[in-house]
Amino acid sequence: MHYLLDQLCDLYGVLPEYRDIWGNAHHTSEAAKRALLAAMGVAAGNDVELAASLQAFERRQWQQLLPPVQVLRETARPHRIAIALPLPLREEAARYRWCVRRESGAEDCAEFSPTDLEEAGRCQLDGEDYVRRVLWLDLALEPGYHRFSIARTDAPGLRGEMSCIVAPAACYMPPATQGDGRVWGFAAQLYGVRSARNWGMGDFGDLRRMLEYCSEIGASTVLLNPLHALFPNAPEHASPYSPSNRAYFNTLYLDVEAIDEFAACPAARALVKAAQFQAQLRALRATEQVDYRGVAQLKSQVLEVLYEYFRSHHLTRNSKRAHAFRAFQSAHGASLRPQALFEALQEYFCQQDSAVWGWPVWPEAYRDPQSAEVAAFCDAHRQRVEFFEYLQWQATSQLAAAGTRSRELGLGVGVMLDLAIGVAEGGVATWMRRSLYALAASAGAPPDEINRLGQDWGLPPWIPHQLTAAAYEPFIELLRANMRDSGALRIDHVMGLRRLFWVARGLPVAEGAYVLYPFEDLLGILALESQRNGCLVIGEDLGTVPDEVRHALEPAQVLSTRLLYFERRDGGRLKHPQEYPVNAMAAVTTHDLPTLAGFWQGLDIDLRERLHLFPDDEVRNQQLVSRAEDQAQLLVALDSEGLLPPGSGLHPTAYPQMTAALAAAVYAYLARVPSKLLLVQLEDGFGVREQPNLPGTVEPMYPCWRLKMPLDLDQWPSSDYLQGIVQVLRQARPWVKQRA
Repeated sequence: MHYLLDQLCDLYGVLPEYRDIWGNAHHTSEAAKRALLAAMGVAAGNDVELAASLQAFERRQWQQLLPPVQVLRETARPHRIAIALPLPLREEAARYRWCVRRESGAEDCAEFSPTDLEEAGRCQLDGEDYVRRVLWLDLALEPGYHRFSIARTDAPGLRGEMSCIVAPAACYMPPATQGDGRVWGFAAQLYGVRSARNWGMGDFGDLRRMLEYCSEIGASTVLLNPLHALFPNAPEHASPYSPSNRAYFNTLYLDVEAIDEFAACPAARALVKAAQFQAQLRALRATEQVDYRGVAQLKSQVLEVLYEYFRSHHLTRNSKRAHAFRAFQSAHGASLRPQALFEALQEYFCQQDSAVWGWPVWPEAYRDPQSAEVAAFCDAHRQRVEFFEYLQWQATSQLAAAGTRSRELGLGVGVMLDLAIGVAEGGVATWMRRSLYALAASAGAPPDEINRLGQDWGLPPWIPHQLTAAAYEPFIELLRANMRDSGALRIDHVMGLRRLFWVARGLPVAEGAYVLYPFEDLLGILALESQRNGCLVIGEDLGTVPDEVRHALEPAQVLSTRLLYFERRDGGRLKHPQEYPVNAMAAVTTHDLPTLAGFWQGLDIDLRERLHLFPDDEVRNQQLVSRAEDQAQLLVALDSEGLLPPGSGLHPTAYPQMTAALAAAVYAYLARVPSKLLLVQLEDGFGVREQPNLPGTVEPMYPCWRLKMPLDLDQWPSSDYLQGIVQVLRQARPWVKQRA
């Protein structure tokens, strides 16, 4: 009964095939279909289970008067609302009342008879007849989160209600990028920023100084690596794209000395001023790679003291600052307490066994956040739980202060945060909402030229129908947390709003399949939160992008991502600057690709060969030939624009290394594109050869997410290499600041 399996896959969005980078079709195997459905919580092991699952799906569609949520477009009036109604013997006599309770509290209501509505289907289930009718709601609804309900007025008990989300047509576009506006900025790994004042890794204090530097040189934004909450008890887990929770922040980025309690607490200041502590700080600042454990140990010592001071001088006295903390707890209570409780539990179990990596290996009773044992732990360790809440309060406050500072400085965009595509299996997010995640699968990517076996990212994906059942609240929470204090948000792998490549546990990556998501709904919510938060949206749409995604993102004002390395005409020639799209963020490279200097010297190819990351010699040789061609293409492109540094000729051998003049010429070329935003990878500003992350490797193969910049932040203005790039961008993309 394969048709039952195919029918169930169609209902739950498991696609029957995908095409790889070479255009070859890969049909989803029966084993993969069954495994992916099972990962969604849909029984599909045999024909009996298939039939039962199909019946259960149909029953849900008909026995609920309304779905959990409906996303409407503000301009699409009248709004179509489908209602599944039990069919009484005398349907013409039944009377119902619909009501819209707006976010503002106002209500619009009216009565109707089902027979007055358009019929859209009938069904019989368990001996009961049902009819689906369409209510055309010709009502001007402002963008926002409303509630729609219906109830029968002539018979008790029959009632339905759903979230009714009204979305604007497009995302927010700041004045700086409207019309002919073109701005530029930096892409920086915050942890890698050096300064004479930080504690061995970049922090929120450095971020504020970076924003001030942007203001001084005419830059409008700084794109940061994801700042999501990681695992405080395991600071070496450094990948910002494998977080514990995307709705909270990594407290290692705290500027400890900027916390109010530090100035008021003699014990904390004495601890930091001690000779041994200062020696440790100097050692941490001097390392070429971030020593996450060393940084965490020093910061935790002082943060513990600051929290004790806060408790004794504020919480016990019910001060104004205590009220502010309680207000933060109240505003974030539904998710903040589980966040802090998880970190307290993880710390507790790690103290007993350092191999404990997350909730799946905790004692069984603690794997359920609603269990009596978890509640008892919270009561017994409330002070420790509140310590982690205090840290989140400080991180949120310091990030908000950076956002405020960017507006004071009149930056055209301001802080740009990065939203990772998923979360780690054993973290807070999956513990809090286990039913939302397909824990027996992970997101990844199909095979390509470099990864012939495909990629398994180890990130359990959201289950689409469970996300809808939750009225998209988890998605809304993520957007609000990451847009609240930022001027722009980059969405990693934005194609995941439409489809995501799933790999079932136990099956090879090549047997993965794409799973569909409610793209139009998610895009509408993205536009709504973007407008509400005044936040520009950039989609990371590199690689294979479905046509429907490209066609939807453009009118929604989600900027595309275009890289110099990849923007080619047929035949491999680099595109002319004027061929770049307007609604895009242009850049030379990203954190996952070689820096400009590394690319020029083929360092990434050498490194992959040394680490045996090429599937065979043929692929390596193809890469070597292609890179030589790329070098020649780049010189020809620069020469065609009159940008090639004089006296060196067109042959790549004239440039054995990437020079400051050649780097400035490359960015001058890119600065001419009409795209609204241009980013300089910070490593390119200093001629750094090593890239921040080398996909497919882990420590100690490569120091992913650990490398520091070569110069302290205060030395950036004196870097001739950086200033050469800055000057060409200031000339090509001038921006008149508009102070708040």
